[in-house]
Amino acid sequence: MRLTISKSSRIAAVLAASALALTACGGGSSTDGGTEAGNELGLVTPGTLTVCSDIPYPPFEFEENGEYTGFDMDLVGEIATGMGLELKVQDVGFDGLQSGVVLAAGQCDMGASAITITEEREQNLDFSEPYYDSLQSLLVPAGSDIKSIEDLAGKSVGVQQGTTGEAYTRENAPEDTEIRAYPSDAELFPALQSGGVDAVLQDLPVNLGHLQDGEFEIVQEYPTDEHYGFAVKEEGSEALLEAVNAELKELRDSGKYQEIYDKYFKQ
Repeated sequence: MRLTISKSSRIAAVLAASALALTACGGGSSTDGGTEAGNELGLVTPGTLTVCSDIPYPPFEFEENGEYTGFDMDLVGEIATGMGLELKVQDVGFDGLQSGVVLAAGQCDMGASAITITEEREQNLDFSEPYYDSLQSLLVPAGSDIKSIEDLAGKSVGVQQGTTGEAYTRENAPEDTEIRAYPSDAELFPALQSGGVDAVLQDLPVNLGHLQDGEFEIVQEYPTDEHYGFAVKEEGSEALLEAVNAELKELRDSGKYQEIYDKYFKQ
């Protein structure tokens, strides 16, 4: 958890603009939409940035020594600190997160879970500026005769349900490929380890974490022009989204983003 510190000047400017807009509309004292005095960002819990994530999904989010960590978690921690907010993380299923259900229900303020920005998702969600570019990849046991997605004919492949990896597999794998969808990587990779599936197709950084000293290998990578963004509910999160984007820019400008990136992805 990151404790509340002083709000940065750039966030103060965002809040001031929001307060001015509310006053101009005669709504300065309104409690509708969570914009009551002192909570211009419309947070679920004033003073706290509540983030939903599907954990584990290393290296983006996972638990270590009883705390949530990973690339996404480190970034949202810095974002919360820069906004002068405490950080609270809730573990939720990815399907409910990427569909916008948990955000619309007011369970959290923002989703941070390696969520690819897609036109379909933008029908129910708004996204921050992209913070990560990704590739898909095919992971198999070392020595497998599967060397490409075409070799999945008559084989089984595991994917995470609701992800762009699943969509890519269904669009590009041979027709007689058996595609098995799992709720998360926590079930997906063990299925490959036990022989329940012949291969796994998902995000490259996640598969890189499963090489395990040569026991598994990545045989193919797929450029899909994917960009990850932090998700907020479609309506009513404009001020929050502006503040998050301001923090992302600050993290890039200060070099802190690169420091976090190198921690998890530097080869």
